Amino acid sequence: MQKTDEIKEYAESVLSKKRFAHTVSVAEEAKRLALIWGEDSQKAYIAGLAHDIAKEIPARVALEMLENFGYEIDEAEKLNTALLHGPLAAFVAEKKFGITDSDILNAISNHTTGRPDMSLLEKIVFVADFAEPLRTYPEAARIRELAEKNLDEAVLAQADYVIKFIIDCNRTLHISTVDTRNYYLMKIKRG
Repeated sequence: MQKTDEIKEYAESVLSKKRFAHTVSVAEEAKRLALIWGEDSQKAYIAGLAHDIAKEIPARVALEMLENFGYEIDEAEKLNTALLHGPLAAFVAEKKFGITDSDILNAISNHTTGRPDMSLLEKIVFVADFAEPLRTYPEAARIRELAEKNLDEAVLAQADYVIKFIIDCNRTLHISTVDTRNYYLMKIKRG
């Protein structure tokens, strides 16, 4: 519980009020979904609290930090530096708070783009970030409801929405999001 308090205090100190409120809401939603799906709710809460702790680090600083950590930045991330906050948050969680649980670190790292064959915890944090109750767009409520019934279908619906949104904004689409969508579409079709 002490680690949770430390992460929460740190998040509050480095994030805007609005981003901090979102972070706490993601942690609560992740915990709620974990209880529904039989995942460790403490791990889900920690991953939710830590998922955005690097969100407001300036892009040039984030790039430098990730390079120092040995992270290989791909072309899509260079063109859309907002994608860097997930991997960087995982490094910060590990280095600053001593989190070594690879499932928590992967959930933090992949919460924006997703990835094929995510663990249960990764899917929970991926969906919680998109659909937490403070999100006001209609798709959030739809995916929150869907996540209570079928987490894979919620991941697919979320990936579909994100892909359409990114294309409509004429921004660079990360291949992990496309791969996530295709993986879960095929998984669901196979039954």
